[in-house]
Amino acid sequence: MGNIEIITKMISLIEKIEAYITNLDYESFSNDQMIVEACAFNFSQLGELSHKLEEDFQRKNPQIPWKAIYGMRNRIIHDYDGVNLSVIWETITEDLPSLVTQLKEII
Repeated sequence: MGNIEIITKMISLIEKIEAYITNLDYESFSNDQMIVEACAFNFSQLGELSHKLEEDFQRKNPQIPWKAIYGMRNRIIHDYDGVNLSVIWETITEDLPSLVTQLKEII
């Protein structure tokens, strides 16, 4: 799988996460286990994909927080019960909109 294909899949995952939380506030999000798990799963997939990008490609796109994306995956995979939902919510609402824009600019 090439870098552009990976970025395209990452964009798709972000758009899924954004669709899951449409019209939700934090309380509704945190009380809906299915939505939380769907978002967590897509975050883990997002991190996994970011790790498959060529190092040179990542270096050429330093505006993307590659290590943070993979770090979120690690937190979810290795400590799901300890994941802070407010951090996930904040990431979804504050970081993903700009990240998807940056990823779209790459392709």
